[in-house]
Amino acid sequence: MDERDVRLLKAIADLGTGSPEKLHEATDIPVSTIHYRLNNLKDDGVIENDLYDIDLEAFGLGVTVVVEVLADYSGSYEEVGNKLLEIEGVTQLYFTMGETDFIVVAHLADSDRVERLISDFEATPEVERTNSTFVISAMRDSHRALQSYTLETLLDELGIED
Repeated sequence: MDERDVRLLKAIADLGTGSPEKLHEATDIPVSTIHYRLNNLKDDGVIENDLYDIDLEAFGLGVTVVVEVLADYSGSYEEVGNKLLEIEGVTQLYFTMGETDFIVVAHLADSDRVERLISDFEATPEVERTNSTFVISAMRDSHRALQSYTLETLLDELGIED
């Protein structure tokens, strides 16, 4: 990966598109070069997919809940994690260190669905306790981590000279 690849990935994160024409406008990298580099980044596993992002609130899943899950399990954490992932509405799951075993993020339609979600957690034998927090307002909700960096910082952090 070089400086042009980082510029392309940063532009994709900032613009929310992989359109070679729009990326060319933002980076001045030729469209044919963008096609070539995007294909290489896909082949290398850096770019995972071509999915469109969905505004969950506009779609009808506007209630976001962050749930801390404390569990008691003798097997692997993956087994418990997989049970939690089977619960409808769970969109993110993190195994953590500290007092909390798992952090869950769920996107739901309404408060009635939150009650169902918590009931489903509590019906999981390994779950001892949950602590739920309703999100009032998302200050940043992006899976595009590159948006939180400047191009210069990314190049510096990755040891790439421009």
